[in-house]
Amino acid sequence: MTTQPAAPTPRTGAHAAHEEGQPVKQAMAGGATIAAAALLLTAGFITLFQGISAVAEDEVFVAGPQYVYELDLSSWGWVHIVFGILLILTSLALMTGATWARVTAIGLAALSIVVNFLWLPYYPLWSILIIALDIVIIWAIATWDTRRI
Repeated sequence: MTTQPAAPTPRTGAHAAHEEGQPVKQAMAGGATIAAAALLLTAGFITLFQGISAVAEDEVFVAGPQYVYELDLSSWGWVHIVFGILLILTSLALMTGATWARVTAIGLAALSIVVNFLWLPYYPLWSILIIALDIVIIWAIATWDTRRI
């Protein structure tokens, strides 16, 4: 008496939809990670230039309403210069696919959310835009599974 192996049962319902959506989700996350590296690079350069402008006491920044956290503009400029350089270096490493760069990029994007929240009094619209982009960057890098490529 020989037994035939049972044929695999087709998956239905939510589990099948979950498996079918994975390649699309991974492709989107993979493409978004490359885009995230490019966005991180762009944000790094703009942050660097913002820092240089703040240190040079440029007329670009206007002090708005008084906030609880008021910091010196030139000190914030140096913070932005250092932070911009870190973003640029991490984005270049992220383009190579280095694992440490993925972890560092998520950490720097999270820190960028905090820094841009504190930067709100000086440049509110830009800060809100960068916070939104940082959220997209964190999602893209955290969702991308390199084993599925």
